[in-house]
Amino acid sequence: MKYEFHSASSRGHANHGWLNAKHSFSFASWFNRYRMHFGALRVLNDDIVSPGMGFGKHPHDNMEIITIPLKGSLKHEDSMGFSEVIHAGEVQVMSAGTGIYHSEFNASSTEEINLFQLWIFPNRQEVEPRYQQMAYDIFDAKDHFLQLVSPDQEGPGLWIHQNAWIHLIDMSANSSQQYAMKQPGNGVYLMNIEGKKIILNQPLESRDAMGVWETDEIEILSTETGRMLLIEVPMQF
Repeated sequence: MKYEFHSASSRGHANHGWLNAKHSFSFASWFNRYRMHFGALRVLNDDIVSPGMGFGKHPHDNMEIITIPLKGSLKHEDSMGFSEVIHAGEVQVMSAGTGIYHSEFNASSTEEINLFQLWIFPNRQEVEPRYQQMAYDIFDAKDHFLQLVSPDQEGPGLWIHQNAWIHLIDMSANSSQQYAMKQPGNGVYLMNIEGKKIILNQPLESRDAMGVWETDEIEILSTETGRMLLIEVPMQF
C-alpha cells in the first residue's frame, strides 16, 4: 500500500475577490510539480463564488468535468443548449469530448456558493459532448457510500468515460467504514469535507485529503460526524 497526505493548508490558493479558490492540484497560476494529478484525477478545486459572479463562457475538450455544489446554487449554460441551475444536493457531469463552451455563475444575488469541481482524464478521446445532472438525498449517504458517479450507464448515479467512481459518505462520530476498490490498479483520493477522520493512523481535519493506492481496501475511522468525498480513479491511464 502507498499513500500521500495533503493537508488543507498545502493546497494552492487564489483569491480574486469574487472567487476564493483552493486547488488540490496544479491549476491556473498555481504550479507544484509534485501535485500535478492523482492518477486520472487532474483537478479538484474548492471554490467559493460571490453572489451574482462567476466564470464567463470558456472552452473545454477531452475531459470529464464533475461539479458538486456544497452550498448554494450554480447557473450553467453551454453550447449544447443546456441552461440549468445546479443546487447543493445535486451533481453535474459534462463530457467535454470534441469541445464545448460553457459558463457558470452563482445563481443567487445574495448568497455565496461553495462547490467542488473535478476534472478526470477520459479513457476515450473526441467523444460527443454530453451533459447530465441529478439530485441525491444526503440521508442516503449516512454511514453509507452513496455512489454519485461511475463508468456504468445503467448503475446508480451519473456516468463518465473513465473507470472511475465517486462516492459521498456522511459518517457518524466514533464509527468506521471499509471502502473496497472497484477495479484493480485503481487508487482513491479521499477529501475530508468536514469533521475528523483517521486513515492509516493519519488524522484528517476539514479539507485535508489523502491519496491511497496499491491496496484492495481502506479503513476510514471517524471521530467526529462529517462528510467525505471518495474519488477512485485509474493510476495508469
